[in-house]
Amino acid sequence: MTTIRVLHIDDEADIREIIEISLGLDPAFMIRSCKSGAEGLAAAAEWKPDIILLDAMMPVMDGPATLAGLLQNPETASIPVIFMTASAQARDLDRFRSLGAIGTIAKPFEPTTLAASVRKYLPPIGDPLEALRAGFLRRIRQDRAAFSRYRATLKDGLAPPQAVEEVKHLAHRLSGAGGIYGFHELSDAAAAVEDAALAEMDGTGSRELLSSSIDKIIVRMLRDEARQGVLEEASTH
Repeated sequence: MTTIRVLHIDDEADIREIIEISLGLDPAFMIRSCKSGAEGLAAAAEWKPDIILLDAMMPVMDGPATLAGLLQNPETASIPVIFMTASAQARDLDRFRSLGAIGTIAKPFEPTTLAASVRKYLPPIGDPLEALRAGFLRRIRQDRAAFSRYRATLKDGLAPPQAVEEVKHLAHRLSGAGGIYGFHELSDAAAAVEDAALAEMDGTGSRELLSSSIDKIIVRMLRDEARQGVLEEASTH
């Protein structure tokens, strides 16, 4: 039987205990609990869980800040994260997904079905490519946010020269990986951004061309995310 390593991060001891009991009903789950975001970041890097359950509201380092830390570390950036939250309003759920989470589980939850709820977010056992693809999709969300920040500074004329270099590096990574996971149009859009950034750096391009290419890749990313969301929804019905 394949073991599924679940890291749970929550500052409330009683919630940690309930979740350990609930997930323990599934013999495939191995659970490790942490009481803070900082502790969770260290455990994720050391233990390499298959999935992380993350409380949205915690003191000092809340859920979004913890997720940002996970995404910044190459050793933990591809680990899928599910937010556990008492807020189930649509705008909050959309915000959590935009930050890079793969989904949410509402509090209060039904203990007897929690393991099944977590399993819905896991790729089929024995399909490592699907897990890698899911990690790439999370990276798309993260990189889209970065491109949006760069686009805003370019528009305002506030982008320092190193920002163009960072845009080039970001686009280069996406250009190489996009086609591998079947996102060929995204790969082409990233190559166009890289070319525009290189032209800007050597003086043959313009900020307008670079801004336009960034606009196009952001639209492409949104379309790919939406398409994947439709595919995932269809696969669950």
